[in-house]
Amino acid sequence: MSAHKPGTPPHWTQRGFQNTNPAFAPPAGWDRLTFIVSRIWANTFHPRSAQLPMVENDGKFLRDNHTQATVTWIGHSTLLIQLHGVNVLTDPHWSQRASPVSFAGPKRLMPPGLLFEDLPPIDVVLISHNHYDHLDVDTVKRLAATHHPLFVVPLGLKSWFATLGITNVDELDWWESRGLKGLTLTCLPAQHFSGRTLWDRNQSLWSGWAVAGETKKLFFAGDTGYYEVFKEIGSRIGPFDLAAVPIGAYMPPTIMKMTHITPEQALQVFADLRAKRFLGIHWGTFDLTEEPLAEPPQRLEAEVRRLGVDPANVWILKDGETRGW
Repeated sequence: MSAHKPGTPPHWTQRGFQNTNPAFAPPAGWDRLTFIVSRIWANTFHPRSAQLPMVENDGKFLRDNHTQATVTWIGHSTLLIQLHGVNVLTDPHWSQRASPVSFAGPKRLMPPGLLFEDLPPIDVVLISHNHYDHLDVDTVKRLAATHHPLFVVPLGLKSWFATLGITNVDELDWWESRGLKGLTLTCLPAQHFSGRTLWDRNQSLWSGWAVAGETKKLFFAGDTGYYEVFKEIGSRIGPFDLAAVPIGAYMPPTIMKMTHITPEQALQVFADLRAKRFLGIHWGTFDLTEEPLAEPPQRLEAEVRRLGVDPANVWILKDGETRGW
């Protein structure tokens, strides 16, 4: 861990932020390097493709809906959440690559489940952290220009948005909340890391989010490894009606085990949160890691059977699918 900044929360350091799990350890430098080289090689010379289920969604119901609680999977970690007439986007990504450049990096395998032009008016955008598959420059600029939402972000990202000329930004620390149009948005701990260059690692915070209305509450995990904090979240602000939890990007474990979760661990998060329904996200859109592209929901379904969880409460949405919750 980095040197803690005296007089501040334990996840603050002299230069940024850190994970608070005493067992947390980043992968070795050589393992990271070989993984990066292997992914560049694979995406360049042996790109994989995906033909996953999609549903047609022209957005008309979503634009007309002002009362029903719905969730729509647009792809990867991008969700459109409708609650009490408020439209919320998580980690919005409509670009063709999760990359700092347009000509290289992980390419989108499945088109967005909803065209950008078909969105309802967006009130708020939640950002979990600044990795390229979660924070896309072109998308946030387009949202700011056309929808003028409030961006709610973890500590350290407000200045990044300011460089784009986006100033309608609230910056929160873990466990802090912001009220908006009858909703309460709470920034929650996660075990991950941040950085968009070689020089800014962990200078901004990473988080999950809770979206709570008068009668319903949703959890959005962002990106995270597994640790005991989810039990604390469940105890302090749960139970949740719906938990959106990542199920992809877990291979190889030497690289991923501390900062991502397996489908089996995702169900443990679900249990810790005391949530009623589970939604698997963060899979099938970008080829980021080494597991087979269609494997995450298969492993999830096998674990659901093993644990005896009611499969009706474990959702794998098709791209573009909307469900009430």
